[in-house]
Amino acid sequence: MDNGKLISFARDLVRIPSLSGEERKVAQRVEFEMKALGFDSVSVDEAGNVVGIVQGAEAGPTIVYDAHMDTVGVSPGVPWPLDPFSGEVMEGALHGRGSADMNGALAAMVYAAASLDRRTLKGKVVISASVLEEVLEGVALEKVVAQTGADFVVIGEATGLNLARGGRGRAEVHLETVGKPSHSSAPQQGRNAVLDMMRVIAAVEDLSLPEDPLMGPAIFALTDIVSDPYPGHSVIPSICRVTYDRRLLPGESADDVLRSITERPELGDIRLNAGIGVGQYSSYNGYTFTQEKFFPAWLLPEDDAFVQASLGALTGVGLQPTTRAYRFCTNAAWSAGVVGIPTIGFGPGQESDAHIVGEKLMIADLLGAAKGYKAIAETMLT
Repeated sequence: MDNGKLISFARDLVRIPSLSGEERKVAQRVEFEMKALGFDSVSVDEAGNVVGIVQGAEAGPTIVYDAHMDTVGVSPGVPWPLDPFSGEVMEGALHGRGSADMNGALAAMVYAAASLDRRTLKGKVVISASVLEEVLEGVALEKVVAQTGADFVVIGEATGLNLARGGRGRAEVHLETVGKPSHSSAPQQGRNAVLDMMRVIAAVEDLSLPEDPLMGPAIFALTDIVSDPYPGHSVIPSICRVTYDRRLLPGESADDVLRSITERPELGDIRLNAGIGVGQYSSYNGYTFTQEKFFPAWLLPEDDAFVQASLGALTGVGLQPTTRAYRFCTNAAWSAGVVGIPTIGFGPGQESDAHIVGEKLMIADLLGAAKGYKAIAETMLT
């Protein structure tokens, strides 16, 4: 594996802005690199995912490595120590938006796959450079697996070169209180939906949420609140809507989440509507995903065969991985949480490196990830 070219490729990816739905240029760069490295098949599907395949000499299982191409934006007015799209390498780190989340992992996967000896492989390696993960976890990976199949999945989100055998899920919960409008000079003639919502919020904040020893507590986080009409010119608001980000633990369903609020006895006199949000997002080539925003948590046991084989592979190339779980949601919400494909997470950088000002990735982690990706493939396919 040519480490110099790997670093150069990762730098190129960081230099290309690639917000969700605007991944075209980075997709073109990934496609070019896969073809230059001699992948057996390189294609761009209808959703804009770049899919590269390295085919072994004999039939066998399929292992899919997934890294999303989209990044979050750069908040205006917040200074960065370096240009967020510089791709600068300084003090042993690659600097810029997407370096840790997750251009570095994508570059490492591409180079790891290209360095495999096809003559010894039984099966195939698929590199999924996926779209829109930052807004709809798992929907793009589903499209890739429909084309290629998958016996195993490796998610490249940051683990500090440790191995994730589970991850929290995510739900977008919408709550609406319905009151009765009146003139604000006579509020007693109406019912203020905002005051009702204040009671709902207090009840949500008082919920006793479950915890998992590996991935921590479930979370309800209030993210927005809007009254209607707005602005309320001398009118008592008849509608109030809030959105919660709910971080999920294994086994939780959408019904569980909603009932924990709607069945609170102290809210029985309030007209309360509760549901899971639906997101609609278009990829850079116009393909539109419409998806309920409930992305389940997942967990593999410590003694799972894929977990143990991957731990052995990583240890065998000099890494010192421990097992853990993602605290955030990833594309594994679909592969492991929905359809039950054996899935692990392994990637460079820490979760805390994602979405921050001054994002960076240590070069040693980048190279370690490439070494680890190669080792996992060799272990599972030879």
